Amino acid sequence: APADPPHAAPEEWRRVALRGARARPRSQAAPLVLDLSSLWAGPLAARLLRLAGARVIKLESTRRPDGARRGNARFYDRLNAGKQSVALDFAAHADRARLAQLLERADVVIESERPRARAQLGLDAARWLHAKPGRVWLSITGYGRGQPHADWVAFGDDAAAAAGLCWCVGPGAPLFVGDAIADPLAGLHGALAALECWRRGEGALLDVSLRGVTAWAIAEAPLRSGTPVRAPVAEPPRLTGETAPAAALGADSAAVLAEFGIA
Repeated sequence: APADPPHAAPEEWRRVALRGARARPRSQAAPLVLDLSSLWAGPLAARLLRLAGARVIKLESTRRPDGARRGNARFYDRLNAGKQSVALDFAAHADRARLAQLLERADVVIESERPRARAQLGLDAARWLHAKPGRVWLSITGYGRGQPHADWVAFGDDAAAAAGLCWCVGPGAPLFVGDAIADPLAGLHGALAALECWRRGEGALLDVSLRGVTAWAIAEAPLRSGTPVRAPVAEPPRLTGETAPAAALGADSAAVLAEFGIA
């Protein structure tokens, strides 16, 4: 991505791409969340909703599971502990039908796919949203669902560079900023937006982008002009407290499908 300077007046970090029918407010009810996302931002949003009381089903492809499973196990556990794991073969007709049935049971869907991938899986957010009042579909992308950026691939580092973060750490030239700060920012904000809509009974397709959230955060807390930036001493990341292991791939497939009467 181009390391653009920060925008003086960035757009709102959350965009409602489509509104559905309203339901009654439900401040005490816990939603059923179907987490179709991978890596960091989406799984973090789903994990935060789980900590807020939601039931979360993490749905993965048997052919292409969440790539974070191949990384640091403790980090993966932090993002996915407490979620039920269902694995389906998205290339198989029968499992595509099971995916559609699981979608119909969900109150909140979290996904981080580009439009082409969504279409290949038959994921129609608009149809799903209008089928039942008060549903929330959280779409986390690199640059937003609108064109011409909808099909762009993005990760936390380059999305932050595009938002202008690299210009905030040194005068005169952009400098690299790690590590992938756009991902946790998008996960935090996405969880907040989804939970707010759900509790108010608002049906909405929420468009949250890595670049958009980072640009908004920069604008909310700008650095003072001329403030020197000192190079910090790099330390290894530290995890506080213990986290239960995340479920193995497909550990809950049979139980979940049986519970919902899905053959």
